[in-house]
Amino acid sequence: MDSGSLVSGAVYGILWILCRVTSGLLLRYRTRGADRVPASGGVLLAANHASYADIPLLGCGIRRRLFYLGRANLFPHPFVNRLLRSLGWIPLKHDRWDRHAFREAVALLKAGKTVVIFPEGTRTPDGALQPGRPGVGMLAAAAQCPVVPVYLRGTYEVLPMGATRLRLHPVEVLFGESMDFREDCRAYEGKELYRRISHTVMARIAELRGVDHSAVPLT
Repeated sequence: MDSGSLVSGAVYGILWILCRVTSGLLLRYRTRGADRVPASGGVLLAANHASYADIPLLGCGIRRRLFYLGRANLFPHPFVNRLLRSLGWIPLKHDRWDRHAFREAVALLKAGKTVVIFPEGTRTPDGALQPGRPGVGMLAAAAQCPVVPVYLRGTYEVLPMGATRLRLHPVEVLFGESMDFREDCRAYEGKELYRRISHTVMARIAELRGVDHSAVPLT
């Protein structure tokens, strides 16, 4: 491991501790089912996206270091971009299919890392779940790795779209049972496969939230 990786790992660890302690004090932060995330090997975490607070609050929920797929234009400053890249951010272009980001995420998963994707593709404007996009299906099929659904409860209240400051509200992160889509990959292909995986993932996230999965529309 090179010195750069050691430094970024140390910074990630410090930020993890700070976030966990702060959220525990201010947000009554807790997790459920974190032991459902495999301790080793490539894992794709698929979570709902209600807030910018989702990223750190999901990250401090498990011990494994996480790598995140996120909008490329989220942090336009070059220095901030480099810093976040070193901490595990994978910038994703939203105006077209981003082959580079996709290959990077698949390579990390095949190398045994944990990658986070928000299947809805963008933050919810009202706290409700949105339809899943096919990206989660494409990643799961290409990497042939387990997918763990995650529901973040309370992050919408902490920092909803358009808010300029954090609000104090309890946050809970729920991890679902790991899903294996290898049988689906043998039975289906292309858009049908990606759509089936996406819908199944969103249905599991909806179950963690405690709603009927039929409330999550198909794409």
